[in-house]
Amino acid sequence: MKEISHSDANRPCHIAIIMDGNGRWAQQRDLPRVEGHRAGVASVRKVTEECARLKIEQLTLYCLSSENWKRPQQEIDFLMHLLEQYMIEERPTIMENNIRVRMIGRRTDIPEQVLKELDQTVEMSSTNTGMWLNLAINYGARAELVDAVQAIGKKLVAGALDVDAIDEEAISDHLYTAGLADPDLLVRTAGEMRISNFLLWQISYAEIWVTEKCWPDFDEETLQQAIRDFAGRNRKFGGLRT
Repeated sequence: MKEISHSDANRPCHIAIIMDGNGRWAQQRDLPRVEGHRAGVASVRKVTEECARLKIEQLTLYCLSSENWKRPQQEIDFLMHLLEQYMIEERPTIMENNIRVRMIGRRTDIPEQVLKELDQTVEMSSTNTGMWLNLAINYGARAELVDAVQAIGKKLVAGALDVDAIDEEAISDHLYTAGLADPDLLVRTAGEMRISNFLLWQISYAEIWVTEKCWPDFDEETLQQAIRDFAGRNRKFGGLRT
């Protein structure tokens, strides 16, 4: 595996990943869908540790979309169990790698016990100084924009904000990701060519990289492949190629 230099100025500072294909991975092996989710946790650990080792500044993982609640209750219950278990079992890894954890998404509908463990991990890692691990849980980009517009509207009504002050920065400051840099690289697994309501505002200029691998098969080598591909692209941001 070709090693990526820590000093490589062309590597992404913020990687966002749509972790897709857990169920498909399980079905291909004649296993229950939940086994795909269980195997996916191992990939989360590998990728998180590798990003921390490479000194990536931010990693955002699409853990549970606001649309995923439509799935069978048994699967939802298992996902909540996995999330709670992850929050507890990964604390040593998070602390050893100096990772800061943050949740983005709506807290509604998430079981109280899961939120308790999540909040504890967030609090415990708050004094760390390394990579941000942003967990998108019960997240939907359209819901995020609705929440931002409502928050801005309340400030307008209260006289705390002038309508002429509403610009791109003001909108960004009212998103779940306020204070975090936008993603440079968006990765999607399982070969799907869609965004799935993920970070619609934030990925406006992100480079997109898709792999046919299902998420449980995504490993450190695949991550480095995505980063190398990113490094070879010419990001113009609307300007001329140099």
